[in-house]
Amino acid sequence: MENIFNISPVIIPFLIFIARIIDVSLGTLRIILVGRGDRALATALGFCEILIWLLAISQIVQNLTSWQNYIAYAAGFAAGTFVGMSIERRLAIGKLLVRVIIPREAADLVVYLIAQNYKVTYVDAEGALGPKTIIFTIVKKNALNDLLRKIKEYTPDSFYTVEDVRVVSDPDLNRARFFSRHHLLYPFQWFRKGK
Repeated sequence: MENIFNISPVIIPFLIFIARIIDVSLGTLRIILVGRGDRALATALGFCEILIWLLAISQIVQNLTSWQNYIAYAAGFAAGTFVGMSIERRLAIGKLLVRVIIPREAADLVVYLIAQNYKVTYVDAEGALGPKTIIFTIVKKNALNDLLRKIKEYTPDSFYTVEDVRVVSDPDLNRARFFSRHHLLYPFQWFRKGK
C-alpha cells in the first residue's frame, strides 16, 4: 500500500508519536466527560480521538517492517496518558465531596467555611477514641487545594477524605464551563516559576 500522504519514512515515527499523544489525551478527557454525563462534548472528542487514531494506525499498517513506528506508537501512548492526566488535573473538572473528621469540637473551621460560602453540614459523632466532629462539604475541583490548606490550618489533627461526585442538586455547583477563558489559558501558565 502506498503512503497516501507522501511523507518521508524518517518523519512517520515522529508523526505517529504526536498523533498518539493527541488521541490518548482526548480519550482521557472524553472518559471524564462521560462520567460527568456531558454527552455532546464527549461525542465530539470521541470522533476526533478515533479519527487521529485511524491516521496513526494506518501509518503502522503501511510500514509493518519499521520497528521505529512500533516504538513511536507505544511511546506516544505512554506520553499521551501522562499529558491527558496533566490536562485533567489542570482543568480541574467536576465536583468533590470532602469529609473531615476532627477529634474535637470544630466551631472555628465551621464558622470559616460558612463565611467563605461553602455549603457545610456538620455532625457530632463518637469514635473509638472519643467524641468527634464530622464536616461534609461539596466543592469544585479547582477549589480543593485552598480548602485543604484551610482545613490543615484550622485543624491540623483532622483526617479527611475526598471523593468524586457526579451529580449535585445545587445549581451554583452545577454551573460548569469546560472551555472557559480561564481553562483555555491555564495550560500556558504551567511553565511559570514557582509552579
